Amino acid sequence: MSTLVIVIIVLALVFDYINGFHDAANSIATVVSTKVLTPLQAVLWAAMFNFVAFFIFKDHAVANTIAKTVIDTYITLPVIMAGLIAAIFWNLLTWWYGIPSSSSHTLIGGFAGAALAHAYWVKGWVPFGEVVEMDKISKTVYFILLAPLIGMIISIFITLVTIRRNIFGKVALILLSSVALYFLFGSFMNTKLEDNLTKFYKVDKYKKEFAKHPEDEAVKKKYDKAIANYVASKPFLKDYKSEGGEYVAKKIGESVELDYLVEGKLKDLVSKKLKIEKAKKDAFYDKSMQPILDEKLAMLDECKPIFKNYSVVGADSTAHAVALLLGVTNIGDYEKFAKGFKVDIHKDLVKELDRADNRFLLMCIYAVILIFILSYIYCEVIKTPTANRMANMFKKLQLLSSAAFSVGHGGNDAQKVMGIIGAALIANGTITDFKELPNWVPLACYAAIGLGTLSGGWKIIKTMGTKITKVTPLEGVSAETAGAMTLFMTEQMGIPVSTTHTITGAIIGVGATKRLSAVRWGVTRSLLIAWIITIPVSALVAGLSYMILGLFGI
Repeated sequence: MSTLVIVIIVLALVFDYINGFHDAANSIATVVSTKVLTPLQAVLWAAMFNFVAFFIFKDHAVANTIAKTVIDTYITLPVIMAGLIAAIFWNLLTWWYGIPSSSSHTLIGGFAGAALAHAYWVKGWVPFGEVVEMDKISKTVYFILLAPLIGMIISIFITLVTIRRNIFGKVALILLSSVALYFLFGSFMNTKLEDNLTKFYKVDKYKKEFAKHPEDEAVKKKYDKAIANYVASKPFLKDYKSEGGEYVAKKIGESVELDYLVEGKLKDLVSKKLKIEKAKKDAFYDKSMQPILDEKLAMLDECKPIFKNYSVVGADSTAHAVALLLGVTNIGDYEKFAKGFKVDIHKDLVKELDRADNRFLLMCIYAVILIFILSYIYCEVIKTPTANRMANMFKKLQLLSSAAFSVGHGGNDAQKVMGIIGAALIANGTITDFKELPNWVPLACYAAIGLGTLSGGWKIIKTMGTKITKVTPLEGVSAETAGAMTLFMTEQMGIPVSTTHTITGAIIGVGATKRLSAVRWGVTRSLLIAWIITIPVSALVAGLSYMILGLFGI
C-alpha cells in the first residue's frame, strides 16, 4: 500500500473523528437541553450506540453511493485527498462558529469539486455529467430539503399521537404505524435484493460498457447474458423472506448456469494483482503509459485459457499455473494469491442476497415501539397519570430515543467515510470492487466516529438544543425518534443524508406542534443558508486544494 493511500486513510479517519464531535450535538442536544443526562453522560451514551451500529448495518449502501459519486475515470488519490482536506476544513470552520452544517454534504461536495478540478486540469473543459454521477448527486441534493421535511412530518405525527389522552386510541395508532413500517421495510428489502442481484450479475457494469462501445459484439453479448440471467433469477426473490438466501441461491443455481461467473471472478483477481484499473487510468492521462497497460492486458489474456479449465483441474492447479505465468513465486505472496482461487459462486450469491436482509433492524425498531407502548400503559392505565410521573417517563424514554438516533447517526455517517476509503483502495488497485472492502475499514470507521462523539461539540449543542426551540422531554423523545426513523429509512435507500438536517427538521416539527411562533425562524433561516452553501463552498475549497497539491507534485 502506497504512502499516499495511508495518508488518505488517516485523513479519512480524522474526518470521521471530526464528524463525530461535530455531529455529537445531533444525538445529544435534546437529551442535554432537557437535563436527562449531563453532557459527559450524554456523549458516552451516544458514542456507545454510534459503535453499536457496526453490528446492525451490513449492506453499506450509503458507503457504496459515496464511493460512486464520481465516475471511476476521474477518481485518483490526489482527488480523494483534496476532497478530504476541503471537508475537514469546512467541518472545523462550521464547528468553530457553532453552525450545524452537514458533514455528509461537505464530504460529497469536496469529492465532486476535487474531481471537477482534476478533470479541467488534465483534460480541459469536461461536461459536469461526465465527471460525477448525476443521479447520485441529484438524490443527495433533493434530500437536503426532503430529509428535514420527512423528519419534521414524522416528529409532528409522533408528538400528536403522544399527547392524545385516549390511551387505546394512542396504542391503536402506534400499532397501525408498526404495520405500515413492516410493509415499508419489506419494500426496501425487495428493492435491495433486486439491486444486489444486478450487482452480482454486473448488469450496471456491462450496461456502461455497452453504452460506450455499442458496436462491440463481445460487450453486447455479456450485457445481454447478464440481463437474461437477472430476469431469470428475479422471480425466486419472492421466497427470500420465507425460505432465506440459501434456498433462493439454490433455486437460482438450478435454473441459471452460474459457472461462467467463475471465470469473471478469476479475471478480477488477476486484474487486481496486475493493477490493471490503475494502469488504465494512468494511460488515460498519459499516453506514454499505454505500453505498460498493453503489457498487463496481454498477460491477462494469457491467463484466460487457464481460467476456462478451472472446473476440470480445480482451484490449486489453476492458481499454480497463473502464479507461474505472473511470476508470483514468493511463498507468502503465493499462499495469499492462491487463496482467492477457491471460488464458490453459490456462497457468493447467498452473501450478496443476505446483505439486503433488514429484518434485524426492523425487530430492533419493534422492540423500541413495544417499550414505548408498555411505558404508556404503565403510566396511564396501571398507575394514575400525573404531570410528574409523565415527565419522568419521557425522561427515561429519551434515553431510548437518543440511543436510536445515535445508531442511525453511526450507521449513516460512518458509511460515508467507508465509501471514501473504498474509493481510495480501488483507485490504488488494492481492491477491484467495493464488495471487496476489507473488514478493518468499517470497524475503524465506526470506532473513529464513536471516539469523535466522545469529544463532544458543545457550541453546536447550544444551537440545536436551545436556539431553535425550547425542547421538553416529551418533545425530545418525539424529535429523536423521528430523526432515527428518517435515518433508518434513508440508509435503507442508500441515500447519504445529513443527520444535522434530519434532527433540525424534527426539532422544528415538535416546536410547530405547540405553535408556529415557538420556532425561532430567524435561526432556522441561518441554518438553511449554511445547508445550501455547504456543497458549493466545499467543492470550491476542494478544487483549490487539488491545485495546491498539484503545485507540490502530489
